[in-house]
Amino acid sequence: MHKLEKIADQIRQKFDTRTAMRDQALAQARQLTRACSLAIRAVHRDDKDAMEAQLVEAGKLASALRDELKSHPDLYYAGYTQDALKEYVEANVTCALIQNHPLQTPEELIVEESTYLNGLAEVVGELRRRTLDILRSGYSEEAERLLGYMDEIYSVLVTMDYPDAITNGLRRQTDLARGIIEKTRGDVTFSLRGEHLAQAIRKLSGQLNGGSHGDNSDEGSRLPIQRDEDD
Repeated sequence: MHKLEKIADQIRQKFDTRTAMRDQALAQARQLTRACSLAIRAVHRDDKDAMEAQLVEAGKLASALRDELKSHPDLYYAGYTQDALKEYVEANVTCALIQNHPLQTPEELIVEESTYLNGLAEVVGELRRRTLDILRSGYSEEAERLLGYMDEIYSVLVTMDYPDAITNGLRRQTDLARGIIEKTRGDVTFSLRGEHLAQAIRKLSGQLNGGSHGDNSDEGSRLPIQRDEDD
């Protein structure tokens, strides 16, 4: 039985190590998620300096998280770790697309393919948010550009017809993205029709005002002639 106690001590030591690593990974994942959230908030506010600072911080946290969990793949592939890296993808891609910069690849961001695709799916929601902010000031071609990106993302996601165990639940995210895109398309279409209507009203108003001036001018030219005939 003495041997059994020795085995138990060894197991406890390993569990203590894994627990400490897990707690540290959870703390870093929360910090990473926060930095990504702040980066997205900054790009929506057009605060480029704050955005870049938060993306740099997020990059450092993501790198540290990966390095420290190299010897613990079970913790690296745990839900909380991959969720934080998904937020990292979302932040980088959202900021890039809003600024019309090149799209980063999974290799550049150093993330798993399924994590990248799930992060890409969540970018759709952020692009809708940006589009609605633009439409508050009226229709803009910038809104059409972002809607085009949303369509492209969905076109890729919908082709990933693999089991959820492989894609980590991508199918549900794809369905959500489709609904978001359809709502956004309706908003853009409504805004465009409103712009066309406003243009038509301005054109008609200009024509009516021009016609009214012309009538007054004609009346003014006829009156002196009538008085001359009476004289």
